[in-house]
Amino acid sequence: MPLYKTITPNSQTTVKIWKITESYDDLMADVDLKPTSLHRVLGMKSELHQRGFLSVRHLLHAFGYTDADLYYDDHGKPHLKDGKQISITHSFNFSAVIVSDLIVGIDIEKQRDKISVIAHKFIDYEFDYLKDDTTEYINKLTVIWCVKESLYKLFCTPGLSFKKHCLVIPFEIKDKDTIAWIDYENGKHRYNINFLEFEGFTCAYAIA
Repeated sequence: MPLYKTITPNSQTTVKIWKITESYDDLMADVDLKPTSLHRVLGMKSELHQRGFLSVRHLLHAFGYTDADLYYDDHGKPHLKDGKQISITHSFNFSAVIVSDLIVGIDIEKQRDKISVIAHKFIDYEFDYLKDDTTEYINKLTVIWCVKESLYKLFCTPGLSFKKHCLVIPFEIKDKDTIAWIDYENGKHRYNINFLEFEGFTCAYAIA
């Protein structure tokens, strides 16, 4: 079972990361899906997405849940039937789930140079402290994207903009944490952020 890493940021929160090494058939054989989930996974055109979806169900099992314990609201936000907070992510051959008593969001992204091409679409304030001539530029862009995606999942509000409403204060890769804000409709919300890098990927999670 390729449970890659377990992190406990605080007594109320656990993060589990899965490295997807199994085939689609192996992942499917060991998971019990409710009919709606089975229909969804069978309808996916990409085996990569199918394996990501199934690996998340294995992560649920690692938390002591089943697919039947998970449901989604009208905004696409996942929930657990026992009332615990949950956020889910997968990218290529990694997936992650965070479960907490607190409101949380998580994202994993592969570190790729092409993120610099779209940086202007999700960054505004952060350009003030980013330097594109450093070796860490791509890594920092990826951290910022992951942080803002985590905030988006956590806040789950239509109209929220990565560029306009989400701000990540200056950070260093070695610090592994930072602070981020959502400034939306006259309300300012502060979040603690943790992030990590592994095998060319970045994972960030936000905790309210």
